[in-house]
Amino acid sequence: MTKEKHNELKKVAYKVRQHIIHMSTDGGCFIGASLSCVDIIVYLYLSFLNINKNNLKSPDRDYLFLSKGHDVPALYGTLAEIGLLQKSRLKNHLKTNDFIYWHPNTNIPGIEFHSGSLGHLLSVAMGVAYDCKLKKQKNKIVVILGDGELNEGSVWEAFLVAASLKLDNLIVIVDRNKFQANIETEKLNKLEPLSDKLKSFGWSVRKINGHIFTEIDGLFSQLSVHSGKPMFIIADTIRGKGLPSIEERADRWFVNFTKEEVESLLHELKTREMSKLTSETLMVR
Repeated sequence: MTKEKHNELKKVAYKVRQHIIHMSTDGGCFIGASLSCVDIIVYLYLSFLNINKNNLKSPDRDYLFLSKGHDVPALYGTLAEIGLLQKSRLKNHLKTNDFIYWHPNTNIPGIEFHSGSLGHLLSVAMGVAYDCKLKKQKNKIVVILGDGELNEGSVWEAFLVAASLKLDNLIVIVDRNKFQANIETEKLNKLEPLSDKLKSFGWSVRKINGHIFTEIDGLFSQLSVHSGKPMFIIADTIRGKGLPSIEERADRWFVNFTKEEVESLLHELKTREMSKLTSETLMVR
């Protein structure tokens, strides 16, 4: 990854986090989980997936399915930054004059399928992957799951079928922020050893830090699609990433902040970003 591309990804991710914070008032949003998957979504659209405003209906496009639909502020923000959605429309979040609300809606350009009811979108993506395989197309089909979503039995049924069908054009990313709703995943229904479980189901499994672009790129730039097995990527993330005051807090699941709180969080985000830039500059010296 070039320095220019790395800086571009960081800049866009910062702007997407700003968008998410703005959407956390006047009705609110699922801020913690949205912030945890920002870097993954930004990387996919800017560096991996063949998706742009000119090919949204093309049979050759790649597909992204956000199964953890409550994290759609991160997707809205990304679509706005890459030009698929007008930035001004983000102000319509939860307004009756638009389709921008708590879960993905196909009336928004770039949204492939409605989601929000956890556990079903992996099966939808499998159908698309299987169709592309039958047609001998080279599309990449990516699904983003929440780790709490892995409690759904339909997900594990889909894992079995995908491996059986050798859907090696299918890539599943789990946003492993270790929280679901207002409790830690391992306190409610233990998922570990997650990697071993998926391998036993016939999947290739990789693990990355979901916030370090060089590490994300190190995997995806070398990813062997069409290798005989579907790919499962465990992205270790931090709920509320970018805002230390709410990071890894169970009570910051769904929020509805006041205008004053939003301004305070925007300042916190900027301060955190400036601190990171200063640290990186000192390291270079």
